[in-house]
Amino acid sequence: MNIDECRQQIDSLDRQIVDALNRRLTLATEIGRKKRESGGPIYVAEREEQVFRKVCEQNRGPIAQPALRAIYREIMSAAIALEQPLKIAYLGPEATNSHQAALQKFGVSVEYQPMASFPDIFAAVEKGESDYGVVPVENSTDGAVRDALDLFVDTELKVVAQSYLEISYCLISAEPIDKITKVYSKDQALAQCRHWLQRHLPNAQPCDAPSTARAVQIAKSEPGAAAVANELAAGYHQVPILARDIEDVRGNTTRFFVIGRQPSGSGGPERDMSTFLISLGDEASHSGSLLRMLTPFSERGLNLTKVESRPTKKRAWDYYFFVDVAGHYDDPKMKEAVAELKKFCPMVKWLGSYPVVSL
Repeated sequence: MNIDECRQQIDSLDRQIVDALNRRLTLATEIGRKKRESGGPIYVAEREEQVFRKVCEQNRGPIAQPALRAIYREIMSAAIALEQPLKIAYLGPEATNSHQAALQKFGVSVEYQPMASFPDIFAAVEKGESDYGVVPVENSTDGAVRDALDLFVDTELKVVAQSYLEISYCLISAEPIDKITKVYSKDQALAQCRHWLQRHLPNAQPCDAPSTARAVQIAKSEPGAAAVANELAAGYHQVPILARDIEDVRGNTTRFFVIGRQPSGSGGPERDMSTFLISLGDEASHSGSLLRMLTPFSERGLNLTKVESRPTKKRAWDYYFFVDVAGHYDDPKMKEAVAELKKFCPMVKWLGSYPVVSL
């Protein structure tokens, strides 16, 4: 088969693909209409993950699974836009890691709303000004994003989905590297590149910025300034990249939560993760109190994947515990474990259940 014949077959396949996509979106629009009539949410995280899983199971190559997921991400983004335009809040300005994570999760066809702070994201979703918010909660190198986690204590919002974004940082500046005296970035980004900066810019002063993208804006205008940010931010603000991949640990990954006003349903057995906020109160001073908190889960065969402590800020040495447990809140064993916890813990707050995603 010569090149022209190959191209003719590709053209024919393209026509079939476009026709199939339009039929798929027509069906999605009808589903959206029925959802609106019943008052159901347009974005359904568990259904989204089911679609990804099914199409990947059907894939026989040569297309790679991440590429297939990316294609279907945009197909579903276009469908959501037709069903009902969604507004997604994230930590701005544009071209931050949070913006990149939001795009990865929701695609290009929804409306994005950059926010100045994490509290602004929560407030926008609580008030209905945004449909969902995307917030970072932990990094594989630097640990918990404390400012974001603490906001879950007082909110009624639920975690409806999660996403993982591999982070690669660049040194960005309009100045040559030997003229740099300050390096701006978000505190987590500076921490994730600490050793590289100490080796290559030992005399430069680290300076906190509200976001990585804002750091690039500063570096663009301030003499002697550089920024630590992603390549997207450098291109967006048209500032040269002096060095790439400056993070101290390769595979540096940030976990994001998608927050919304309605909880997600179950994706099926072994398909969900639940997050709880638990306070031991006066029990914390007793020997074995942490073990007692974990026992209701372990006795029922529920796997704990993460336990993160945060001070309550109400009294010295008093802590909340963020606990991730495999399974959905509505599972009978989970209900039993929560009921037992509530007998001796002053706070057992369900933050949400959401689909497990592969890294």
